[in-house]
Amino acid sequence: MEKRPASFYVLSAFFALFILFLYGPTITIAILSFQGPEGGLTFPMRGASLYWFKDLFEEQAVGDIWGAFGRSLVLGLMVMVTTLVVSVLGGMAFRQRFTGSTALFYLIIASLVIPSILVSLGVGLIFQQAGLKVHWATSGFGSQLTWTLPFGLLIMFAVFNRFDKAYEEAARDQGATAWQTFWYITLPMIAPSLIGVGLFGFTLSYDEFARTLLTAGSYNTLPLEIFGMTTNVTTPVIYALGTLTTLFSFIVIGTALAAVMVASRRKAKRAAIARAAEKAANAGRAEG
Repeated sequence: MEKRPASFYVLSAFFALFILFLYGPTITIAILSFQGPEGGLTFPMRGASLYWFKDLFEEQAVGDIWGAFGRSLVLGLMVMVTTLVVSVLGGMAFRQRFTGSTALFYLIIASLVIPSILVSLGVGLIFQQAGLKVHWATSGFGSQLTWTLPFGLLIMFAVFNRFDKAYEEAARDQGATAWQTFWYITLPMIAPSLIGVGLFGFTLSYDEFARTLLTAGSYNTLPLEIFGMTTNVTTPVIYALGTLTTLFSFIVIGTALAAVMVASRRKAKRAAIARAAEKAANAGRAEG
C-alpha cells in the first residue's frame, strides 16, 4: 500500500477539527437537554431524564415558544414559495441577454454583502415612514426575501447555464406552446434543483435573526424568542428547545433529500422510457 504523504494527515486533522467545531455545540446542547430535574446549564450533569422536554410542553413554560414556532413556520413557508417562484422566473428571464442584465445581476447579489442588521433597520424605517405597521408577515417577510432571493437566483442561474435547450426546441418543433414546453419539459428537468431552492428559502428564513430583529414587530419569530430566553431562562429548558428545533431542521432536510431522490428516479425512469420508445421507433423504420 502506498504511503500517504504528511499533508494528508494534516488535512485530515484539520477536517476533523472543522467537524468538531461545526457539530460540537449542537451535540453539547443535546446532551445537556437531558439533565435531571435539579440540573443546570453546565456540566457536570445531575442525573438524566426527559424532564425539561416535558417542561417545554407545559402551559406555564416561559415565553411564547409555540406561538413563535408557528410564526417562524408560516413565515418560512411564505418565503420558500416566493423564493421558488421569483427564482424560476428570474432564471428564465436571465437566459436571454437584455439591456442592463449585468447591472441588475450585481444589484441583486449586492444584498448579500450588506450587513443584515442594516437591512433590518432600513426595512423597518421604510415601513414606519410609509405609515405601515411593522409586522413579521409584512416587513419581516420582505427583509428575509433580501437574503433568500439572491441564493435562489444564483442556484437557478447555475441550473440554466447547464440546461440543454435542445429539449425545448424539440418540443416546440412538435407544436408545443411556450407554456406546454415549460410545464412538460423544462419544469420536470429542473425539479430537483427547485427542491434545493425551496430548502434554501425555508431554512434561511427559519433560522434568520438579524434581518428579522427590527422588522418582526410585537411578535417574535423563534430565533428572536430563543435569544430573549437566553437573558432570563436559567434552566435546561432552553437546551430542550434547541434540541427539538435542531431535530425539526434535520427532518426538513431529510424530507427534501428524499424528495430529490424520488424526483431523480422519476427523471431517470422517464429518460429510460424515452430511449426505449426511440429505439423501438428506429427499429420500426428500419424494418419498413
